[in-house]
Amino acid sequence: MSLRKNGLLLASWRARHFAATVALGASLLAGASASAASLTQVTAAWNGGTTEPSYISMYEYVPNTVATNPPILVVVHYCGGSASGIFGEAQGGNIISAADSEGFIMIFPQLASSRNCWDVATTASLTHATGTQSGGDTKAIVDMVNYEISTRHANANRVYSIGSSSGAMMTEALLAVYPDVFKGGAEFSGVPAGCWSDQYATSNQWSGPCAGGTNTMTAAAWGALVRGMYPSYPANGFRPRIQLWHGTADTTISPTNQTQAILEWTNVMGLPTNPTTTTTVTISGHSYMRQQWTDPTCSSITQLDAWTESNGPHGTDANMNGQYSLPFMNLDKTPFAATDPQAACGSGSTGSGGTTGSAGTTGSAGTTGSAGTTGSAGATGSGGKGGTTGSGGRGAGGVTGSGGTSSTGTGGTSSTGSGGNTGSGGTTVTGSGGNNSSGSGGNTGSGGDTGTGTGGDSGAGSGGDTGTGTGGSTQTPAAAPGCACDVGSAPGGNAFVLLLAGIFVVMSRRRRTERSPHA
Repeated sequence: MSLRKNGLLLASWRARHFAATVALGASLLAGASASAASLTQVTAAWNGGTTEPSYISMYEYVPNTVATNPPILVVVHYCGGSASGIFGEAQGGNIISAADSEGFIMIFPQLASSRNCWDVATTASLTHATGTQSGGDTKAIVDMVNYEISTRHANANRVYSIGSSSGAMMTEALLAVYPDVFKGGAEFSGVPAGCWSDQYATSNQWSGPCAGGTNTMTAAAWGALVRGMYPSYPANGFRPRIQLWHGTADTTISPTNQTQAILEWTNVMGLPTNPTTTTTVTISGHSYMRQQWTDPTCSSITQLDAWTESNGPHGTDANMNGQYSLPFMNLDKTPFAATDPQAACGSGSTGSGGTTGSAGTTGSAGTTGSAGTTGSAGATGSGGKGGTTGSGGRGAGGVTGSGGTSSTGTGGTSSTGSGGNTGSGGTTVTGSGGNNSSGSGGNTGSGGDTGTGTGGDSGAGSGGDTGTGTGGSTQTPAAAPGCACDVGSAPGGNAFVLLLAGIFVVMSRRRRTERSPHA
């Protein structure tokens, strides 16, 4: 081979090697940029000037590419958990990757280590508050939502919540207390809203009767309890849909709470006792009974979606899995609708008014003067769901017939035409809130702040809560699965070093080759 040909081949090799080095460096730079999104604490005044509990902090996850007017998904951790711990579980359930691909914003509330579980029991947390009114743990999370709406232009009409164990309880509470803020949610091993007030122990935020499944009521009683949390909310106002997950072998939060939650939400949503469909679904080898109730006004919308895993553990084996939860909340594909599909489907429309009744005709004169006919009633206006009442039609009165003369000289009297009946509009009925019973939470049967806390949730597998013994002392949290996933390195730093190293290798070999052309 000639020196010229050998030199050409060497030059070609140099060019290819240099190009590959540059490409590798560019790839690493791109990878560093793609991983720039991280779980970040919000240190700004997110509570809007209100005096929410000081033991709560806010974390957020904002993907690199955010959708226009993005939805918000609140992700709530378990007892003894943390924002980073539940972030890891959401990551394992492909929820974080969905946020990256679809562009919705995520909020991760976090309790201080001095607290065990979320407060879903006291009157402060189970009473609707607005504006700068102070509230409990639920209001603090609503403040976080409002912060994202005001600072990141998030969509106030597309707000959802998902959580595990204590976070599941919080999800149910948020949907019950703030139906004007949330459009839906999914919970794994929670309890009915208000159940946790029964013998609530402030020492470790635990309710033994509720966790053990002994707090049972009728559907009407559960529904009255929820309506009492926001008494002024319209009886036919929008109610967010919910997805319930529970395992039948859950020894931390009794599966009885699944059946009680179904009673509660069917009553609150005005759904029939029996589901629209019941099917069996297998997920990763585990069997689930799925019961679905469709929205009465929108058959295409599932309003209540209950999943019960046969012999499933606390949290179920599908804990924090977005496979079914994200489509349920319509967060699985873009472009996102400006309004939640359920809210846009028949809810909030205005009922039409009744038509005007026609007037009765005038009675004709005669020997005995015939009466005018009766005006017909206006038709009844039909009220829309969540809309205003239709106004009734009103019939005009018939005119009195004039009397004629007769041989006896007495005028025939005529009857007066009666007015059309008033058309009745679609009426709205004000829902009466159930009275809160005694107890610190003031929301369920027998509970006051007297019971000692029983064991907390076990943290195995699903990031469940870790329990304490009798006496209600605060439990020591188990190590949460998943990673903290705080990416703190500057994007592209390592890739730049590698790029320079590759160029150095190329130039070194060039010098050696030029000294020894046959190498």
